[in-house]
Amino acid sequence: MLDLDVDRVRFPDGSVGELEIIRHPGASAIVALLDPSDAADPRVLLIRQYRYATDGFIYEIPAGRLDTGESPESCAGRELREETGYTAEKLERVFSMYTTPGFTDERIHVFLATGLTPGASQREPDEFVEVMPTPLSQVLAMIRDNVLTDAKSALGILYVAGYVLGA
Repeated sequence: MLDLDVDRVRFPDGSVGELEIIRHPGASAIVALLDPSDAADPRVLLIRQYRYATDGFIYEIPAGRLDTGESPESCAGRELREETGYTAEKLERVFSMYTTPGFTDERIHVFLATGLTPGASQREPDEFVEVMPTPLSQVLAMIRDNVLTDAKSALGILYVAGYVLGA
């Protein structure tokens, strides 16, 4: 799932030292819209998922780790289907980000999913997920009010709201 390395590094000033780095294969995350993007208040497909590290449930967008040799777009489609049961007619890559570059090389590729069709989810045994279609205005309020605190989800939603939808 991930590797911890201690690398010998030459810094910009020429000095040399050791740094720990967690190597991660990367991931994809999906801002999925249930309504057309020109709708007055399109519904975003949020999930409420149990996360041991947070000691409870948090709100997120669907996301998951890339399998070996898998493209970010294939991963996005697979994770959307596995976690929510939905498939997307269109997946559009909107941006990529480093999660915490101080100690990991993990990069998340964020996609916009539209033209959704419901189906059956295929969750992993450790995934406890509730699918929550939520109007964008309410999702933005959840971010503002510190209810939705997952960084990839907040940034993905804010990016789509501001740069794709112009909300």
